[in-house]
Amino acid sequence: MNPGALLQELPLRIESCRLEPLETITRSGWKRCTTVVRLSGLGEEGLGEDVTYDAADQHRFQARGRDLRPAGRYTLEEFSRALGALDLFTIEPLYRRWAFESAALDLALRQANRSLASVLGREPRPVRYVVSLDLGSPPGVGSLRRVLERHPGARFKVDLSSEWDGRVVKDLARTGAVDIVDLKGHYRGDFKGPPADPEQYRAVAEGLRDVWIEDPELNDRTRAILEPHRNRITWDAILHSAEDLMALPFEPSCVNMKPSRFGFLAEITRAYAHCESRGIGMYGGGQFEIGPGRGQIQYLASLFHPDAPNDVAPAGFNEADPPADLPPSPLPPAPAPAGFAWGGTRG
Repeated sequence: MNPGALLQELPLRIESCRLEPLETITRSGWKRCTTVVRLSGLGEEGLGEDVTYDAADQHRFQARGRDLRPAGRYTLEEFSRALGALDLFTIEPLYRRWAFESAALDLALRQANRSLASVLGREPRPVRYVVSLDLGSPPGVGSLRRVLERHPGARFKVDLSSEWDGRVVKDLARTGAVDIVDLKGHYRGDFKGPPADPEQYRAVAEGLRDVWIEDPELNDRTRAILEPHRNRITWDAILHSAEDLMALPFEPSCVNMKPSRFGFLAEITRAYAHCESRGIGMYGGGQFEIGPGRGQIQYLASLFHPDAPNDVAPAGFNEADPPADLPPSPLPPAPAPAGFAWGGTRG
């Protein structure tokens, strides 16, 4: 059963919409800008977070927020259709749509005095997480070891770069702490990954035999190299719908589920249902959320794939100087009594 069917008929009353800018400096020195969408009605407020990466687009969105007028009475399904009439003026419409759909879900649940877990009939469970790292230039495991010094037992997702060589792979293998290597074979734009190098792919696949291999570019030069490891191949950047799951070159053992890539609440829940019906494993993925969006993806992980290598570590791990007191994995269940909020992440 698609869990979204249990949510789509929830009533929703929106009286106002407000946008709040958020900024932080990440470990790499990048200024991350996001926008919190605040929908209010009947004395309650629902929150979502727009994770669009382009800062200029975020600033335009924030400046024109007063022009957004989504007030009215809806069901969640009706509100999703109504969003199509709003000018969200973005280069990444699914990311911004998810901000509004998650805020509407939060508000509808709070107005009904229900938690997401109670409506879905699922028990939140402790969330295992991995810390996502770029190994820098020149690449090395120093950043990984620094995290391990403060957080023994941490697990990692690491991003391939064109500078990786056999030494880097061997150093990673010696740590025994890597769960996922992201080959970034389907990333474009500012986050474009390295060219598909068959020898790099071979080094990763053969040198890190217990890790998930995420987003390879399969072509005439790489397909044969990865074929013996296809049960470890997983996908992320190309997944925006349940149909995308069905169109993969082969049915995977596991996939990375990022709700903001799917945009529609109905679509991400349909994808969850497809994976569960086919026995496809799932793990969650983040997009440098710095507000309520981080807790929301942790909440979804707790309900649908808590024991997986979820790339949903506390946002503090993305800071230039991560705090020493960040909670270890697994994160204990922390759903709010009502709404789509996790722990103290109301924003």
